[in-house]
Amino acid sequence: MKVLVSVDMEGVSGVVHPTETHPDRYDYERGRALMTADTNSVVAGVLDADPAAVVWVADAHGPFRNLLPEELDRRARLVRGKPRPLGMLGGLDESTDALLLVGYHARAGRGPAVLAHTMNDGILDVRVAGRSMGEIGLNAAMAGHLGVPVVLLSGDDSACAELRDLVPGAVTTAVKEALGQGAAVALHPEEARERLRRAAAEAVARRADVPPLAIAGPLEVEVDLSAPSSVDLATLVPGVTRRDGGRTVAFTATDFAEAYRLLLLLAQLATIRPG
Repeated sequence: MKVLVSVDMEGVSGVVHPTETHPDRYDYERGRALMTADTNSVVAGVLDADPAAVVWVADAHGPFRNLLPEELDRRARLVRGKPRPLGMLGGLDESTDALLLVGYHARAGRGPAVLAHTMNDGILDVRVAGRSMGEIGLNAAMAGHLGVPVVLLSGDDSACAELRDLVPGAVTTAVKEALGQGAAVALHPEEARERLRRAAAEAVARRADVPPLAIAGPLEVEVDLSAPSSVDLATLVPGVTRRDGGRTVAFTATDFAEAYRLLLLLAQLATIRPG
């Protein structure tokens, strides 16, 4: 069995503030340590359920270089660095049997939720076939396109609810209760890790009961961008058009894989500011 563990940072146990998630901020090293420890608990849980499993871990936050390689469970394979195919899902393919989302956060506009956003601060919303989707939904649907179910998510209570809305059969583990964008009631990290280990073992053991989130194409996709200059850049991409209002661009994708790749590009364009 091959399992991919995609690890973001905002939903990690104990993390509530950008100083803990940005490499140039003073508390980042604590955030990295917490992220790595949560990941190790999930890897251990997967291997509790299936000692023969092949576990890939995708560092999926910011620069994709946050997890401490020397501290990571040596039984896991680490996918690190960017740019790379499938972004946060680096290492995912049709041979993957289950996807676990660790340390994830709710989408932009959902709250109360800790550090909620969608892809980056340049994107206000993404709608696929009229449904608002953040990183949780987009990654679950990309995995579903390849026939891979999302069997576990950890994060705050809002992130957990977001996955349950999409994949009711998945196991969710709330390591903190959101009070707002930068505040939460958090479990002690050791308690969170014990719960994560048990949840990962349970999720992998019952993976056959969780259907992949498959969204058939063609798909109409709309993206609300925070900066008008990002709209200007986006419309340089063939097939992307501007919608009335000045903040929204739209495109049609033949399937979810095509939509996902174009969303990765638009997210990158949204980080560019005029010189």
